[in-house]
Amino acid sequence: MQHSDTILDARWIVPVEPAHQVLEHHSIVIAGDHIAAILPTPEAHQRFTTEKTISLNNHVLIPGLINLHTHSPMSLMRGLADDLPLMEWLSQHIWPAESRHVTSSFVHEGSLLACAEMLRGGITCFNDMYFHPGATAEAAVRAGIRATIGLIAMDIPTPYASDADDYLHKGLQARDLFSSEPLLSFALAPHAPYTVSDKTFGKVLTYAEQLELPIHLHVQETLDEISQSLQQHHQRPIQRLHHLGLLGSNLIAVHAVHLQEDEMGLLARQGCHIAHCPVSNLKLASGIAPIQKLREHGINIGLGSDSAASNNRLDLFQEMRFAALLAKGSSGMAEALPAFDTLRMATLDGARALGLDERIGSLTPGKAADIVAIDLGSLEMQPCYDIVSHLIYVAGREQVTHVWVGGKLRVENRTLLTLDEMQLVSQARRWKERIGNPTQ
Repeated sequence: MQHSDTILDARWIVPVEPAHQVLEHHSIVIAGDHIAAILPTPEAHQRFTTEKTISLNNHVLIPGLINLHTHSPMSLMRGLADDLPLMEWLSQHIWPAESRHVTSSFVHEGSLLACAEMLRGGITCFNDMYFHPGATAEAAVRAGIRATIGLIAMDIPTPYASDADDYLHKGLQARDLFSSEPLLSFALAPHAPYTVSDKTFGKVLTYAEQLELPIHLHVQETLDEISQSLQQHHQRPIQRLHHLGLLGSNLIAVHAVHLQEDEMGLLARQGCHIAHCPVSNLKLASGIAPIQKLREHGINIGLGSDSAASNNRLDLFQEMRFAALLAKGSSGMAEALPAFDTLRMATLDGARALGLDERIGSLTPGKAADIVAIDLGSLEMQPCYDIVSHLIYVAGREQVTHVWVGGKLRVENRTLLTLDEMQLVSQARRWKERIGNPTQ
């Protein structure tokens, strides 16, 4: 018999690969940080000895969810300035608060709060963009969550960095400091076309090519953004990015709400990825991304929450449900974005956008054991005719009971094992008092 660390006996498993497969009465065998096997439960126990068996008789196991776009420290600004359009929200409320309060300590404690929320909601990997990326990296390591840390760059001076070169220098220093952490990867994160010059984009592209890093940026989120680009650059943002050489298979275009048909074709031909953030786009009245058309073009799309300041949840179950419903409502096609494809967007497609699909995104032997257990036994879940449909249209993050990252249990029976929940609540309340008082 072969040895394993843990065997998870589940009522159902949805591995995502192969597509549309639902396994009943199967087990996942974990050895070290990876999945050693997925077998019928009797066969798993015949072939493997184990240190620990966990019986999940009412549960479905899925791959860990991947949050393809967020600003995790902004959890400390949750609900700070709601019900405002994007640029007013940013320029009159968020940016001033950031200039007063965003320090390494703010970023670290805000990221810890976000990591805790995400883990409890079944998110095992997030793609971040914010100031002080080293503080977010440190928080992710402490929480035991997988993260792609964005090295933010812009041409606007802030208390964090004086100019674009300073942003890039500090970001690359953080990458060097945390490069040996197995749960971390990195991306270049120029904020947006309206905050980044052509010269800075050129430097970002050079670093991305030299270091083989993804590029993660907001693009064509609002009509105002496009109008400003036409006035300043005489081009729409995507055309500008194309002429600068940034459109490619390493680009994660966040939001991409307002797209013309030719722009969709261009993104498809260049192999770009899109981070779709349906709830944030709705809340900020930015619009509804043309997801069905993008899918028809063959563009890879993952799901993101955006920040807790603009959402106000880091909740991929909510994003999946909204994504599916909006795709149907906006296209007039009830068959648009079916349940399985939505689940894949939140898992394997997000991993593909990050260049991590060989490692995460599906429950496949040899891949990392990033696994989420969802309890379908409660009365609100009954009856269940289609497991995958239930995951998208019925279940929520409150049904998440167990979470593993790299084979290590991070949430057990809805309780965080790596972070002190009461300490996080206390820290968040202290920041609320400081941020709520503009004289401090």
